Amino acid sequence: MMLAGPWLIRDLIRIIATESQGGGWKQAGGPVSWLTLGLVASFLLRAAFLFLMGYVAHIVAWSYVRDLTVALYEHLQRQSLGYYSDRQTGELLTRLSKDTADMEPFMAHDIPDIIVNVSMLVGISAILFSLDPALAALTLVPLPLLAFFIVRFSDRMHEAFTRARGHYGALSALLQDNLSGMKEIQVFSNEVRENRRVRSQAQRHTRDRLKANKLEALWTPGIEVIAGAGTVIVAWFGGWAALQGTLPVEDLVAFVLYLGLFYQPLRLLARTSEGFQEARTGAQHVCEVLDVQSDVVDPPGGLDCGRVRGKILFENVDFEYEPDLPVLNNVSFEIKPGQTLALVGPTGAGKSTIVSLIPRFYDPTQGHVLIDGIDISEMRLASVRRNVSMVLQDIFLFAGTVKENLRFGNEGASDEEIVVAAKAANAHSFIEALPRGYDTRVGERGVRLSGGQKQRLSIARAILKDAPILILDEATSSVDAQSEEEIREALQELMQERTAIVIAHRLSTVRHADLIAVVEGGSLVELGPHEHLMRGEGLYRKLYDRQFGAAA
Repeated sequence: MMLAGPWLIRDLIRIIATESQGGGWKQAGGPVSWLTLGLVASFLLRAAFLFLMGYVAHIVAWSYVRDLTVALYEHLQRQSLGYYSDRQTGELLTRLSKDTADMEPFMAHDIPDIIVNVSMLVGISAILFSLDPALAALTLVPLPLLAFFIVRFSDRMHEAFTRARGHYGALSALLQDNLSGMKEIQVFSNEVRENRRVRSQAQRHTRDRLKANKLEALWTPGIEVIAGAGTVIVAWFGGWAALQGTLPVEDLVAFVLYLGLFYQPLRLLARTSEGFQEARTGAQHVCEVLDVQSDVVDPPGGLDCGRVRGKILFENVDFEYEPDLPVLNNVSFEIKPGQTLALVGPTGAGKSTIVSLIPRFYDPTQGHVLIDGIDISEMRLASVRRNVSMVLQDIFLFAGTVKENLRFGNEGASDEEIVVAAKAANAHSFIEALPRGYDTRVGERGVRLSGGQKQRLSIARAILKDAPILILDEATSSVDAQSEEEIREALQELMQERTAIVIAHRLSTVRHADLIAVVEGGSLVELGPHEHLMRGEGLYRKLYDRQFGAAA
């Protein structure tokens, strides 16, 4: 429709010029009217097609952003915990939200515009060469200079936008950390210092962004000057040709009109340069995440073992988070189905690392971890983790209701089952005292609950999962003595039919365990029941005497 307009105007000028010279202007009224109606129709159709193109393009673009965001999240969900230890949450949120959304304008506006204008460029070139091949060839003179200008500035703008995006990611990560740690900032009176850090990072982002915008501002007039040179060439040579009678005036007018459309794709690049650079940088950041392969993956043809009995065997297990920095060294032990193993030892000895290997959060560097005689590296991740419940030392609650957080352990659990699990964890009484009971919202990360309340909810969530293997990592560290005793009694009954691994610094909570494993410096230095270890003079006896001597 855009190509039709100048051609209709050309015909209009030709008819007017011909009929006015011959004095037959009355006979020209009909053709002029039809040409005018044709112009009206072309503008109306163009408007209708623009609406359809814009609407359909947004459907495609937002559907793409949705699918890309979901695919990126699924990829992140498959990464091992080691991946997240080296990355900030704010940086990953930028990848998931901003980097993906930055592709939408480019897909919805720029790509359709480029397709349309490239098609126009081909059509206009054919029309110009049909009108006057020599004059059309002169319009191509500025193109090499234009190509050099585009390549040169595109690279420089991409570098500038990449730097700006890097500082934006760092700013997002800093804000994420500070908002999560606002309590600590206020407790230690570090508001001024943190405000200074945020301001400094924001200034870096603004400085680099303005550099990119400065290049973009130079981009538009540069293209206009080069495009204007083509128009000047046509005006000069075309004007002389029209004066000499070798080029009809209507063809010259059509030539100028089509030449304006000919340089439209070039002007479009000036308008879409920022969107293209944003989309290009965002795509690179997304691909950086998608290119990372998890170090814990499902094996080809992995086994699905259903509900296991709960026998756990560690065979000469070594582990290191980073090369040449061993965390575990030649750890071996066996837990029979239904037994309780307590892991004790100094802070940093490797106890939490041992239990993290059971649900395959990490894979051993050497050795094997077996459940029911099967190496867990041969089992599907979902099959392994379906059989393990965990209560972690660092408790995380989602920003939903109490009931939603408990049901996270068992999506199909009934309200009655939720209450039973809460009672077993000594959580029912305080839940009932909340403003809306089980429908009370806990706030982000459970901010409206005390540490002991969050811990009891975490225990109830693990109980509700009803897995054959139960891991308790300092599960009673944030409760008072009375609640601890009540929870211990409930867990004692629960663990009778489950294989349980308990990490505790308070040795009074693990005396009744079937086996106690003493870990020091990443090695298993003692293993046996409480009475056996107390008869020796090893680390366990020293820890026990130290704790109870201090209590006395």
